[in-house]
Amino acid sequence: MLNANPRTNPASEAVLERLTRLHPKIIDLSLSRVERLLAALGHPEQQLPPVVHVAGTNGKGSVLAYLRAMLEAAGRRVHVYTSPHLVHFNERIRLAGRLIDEDALVDLLEQCEIANDGHPITFFEITTAAAFLAFAREPADLLLLETGLGGRLDATNVIDRPLVTAITPISYDHMQFLGDTLALIAGEKAGILKPGVPAAIGPQLAEAMQVIESRAALLEAPLHCHGRDWSVEPSAAGLVYDGRSGRLELPAPNLPGRHQLSNAGVALACLELMGAEFAPSQGQMASGLRHAEWPARLQRLTKGPLSELLPEGSELWLDGGHNQAAGEVLADMAKGWQDRPLYLVFGMLDTKEPRQFLRPLSPLVRSLVAVPVPGEHASLSTAAAAEHARAVGISASEAAVAQAAVAEIVRQAKEPCRILICGSLYLAGSVLAENG
Repeated sequence: MLNANPRTNPASEAVLERLTRLHPKIIDLSLSRVERLLAALGHPEQQLPPVVHVAGTNGKGSVLAYLRAMLEAAGRRVHVYTSPHLVHFNERIRLAGRLIDEDALVDLLEQCEIANDGHPITFFEITTAAAFLAFAREPADLLLLETGLGGRLDATNVIDRPLVTAITPISYDHMQFLGDTLALIAGEKAGILKPGVPAAIGPQLAEAMQVIESRAALLEAPLHCHGRDWSVEPSAAGLVYDGRSGRLELPAPNLPGRHQLSNAGVALACLELMGAEFAPSQGQMASGLRHAEWPARLQRLTKGPLSELLPEGSELWLDGGHNQAAGEVLADMAKGWQDRPLYLVFGMLDTKEPRQFLRPLSPLVRSLVAVPVPGEHASLSTAAAAEHARAVGISASEAAVAQAAVAEIVRQAKEPCRILICGSLYLAGSVLAENG
């Protein structure tokens, strides 16, 4: 995922803002521009530690969070590249266990800006090149690499020989760039598969799975597929994973929601494919699953100005999901929240499908307050967001900011309730920034 309106720290704000002006489009899928820049930088993408490359529609970040936590519990030095950031750009680049600091980030971005020499290049492409430069210069055991959008033409897809690839569940998202059928979208995601490189495949719809299998057969890339080669099920103690290495009984993932079982399963499948050299012990896996963190994915907010607006017995939750599959995941969670009425604070970009997201939630929600996504020119207007909600049967009103929306819900509810702020990672990031 991408963000062309970076919220960041003052030291890097100026250079990041300049980089957004190097190409007339926010997204322009191609590999030629980033390949040209990487060549000018001395090919840092060829000097990286072993890479685990992850694509998919939902769950990529969670899979990387579990992998990082389990590998770090085993004492591994792990680089991580994710996008978008929630509050500060530095979140995208984690160097051997720590976020990149401001001085190093500014230096890397300026080096890439000079090497680019004014040529057209997108914000994501040039910042990905900066990340590769950082990763090449700092020793580590592994690099966990998340695609930005798609896979085949994503700027991260310049790694010729990753250690392992992984594809999380594929659903409809970014159709204007990836295609309007599941098969077309899956074809783009499957573009990260490489000849002879094993791939962990999460749960997939049949149409997507057929595309993945066809691409893998062409490349002779061995697949390690959910439901065939590995499975994960809930258990009294947490979860049971069955794979090629046998049966593992592990604690439940730290991140809430039943969908996190399959995300944890993809991470465990990746570990199986990485081999004994990198394998954590069962105890280290358990520790990683218990302590993994990934903000704005069904995150409960218990402190800060927004939480302080709630009466005793109420809860405030935050989630950045923004497509139909994310709506279904939230609805599944909401089915277990029947003890208190559920209200939504909802904001979304106008490039998404709000009715597809909201429809699964419709029978479970008392009402919704629409808000704009701060700082995003592509935000749905509150009037449009409210109208989409009404179209799927949700009573809706409007507010200018999330704080006003929460206050209005508390006034309406007059009883303990749950409030879920949802619809956009950028909205989630602004909430986290404003809520401390």
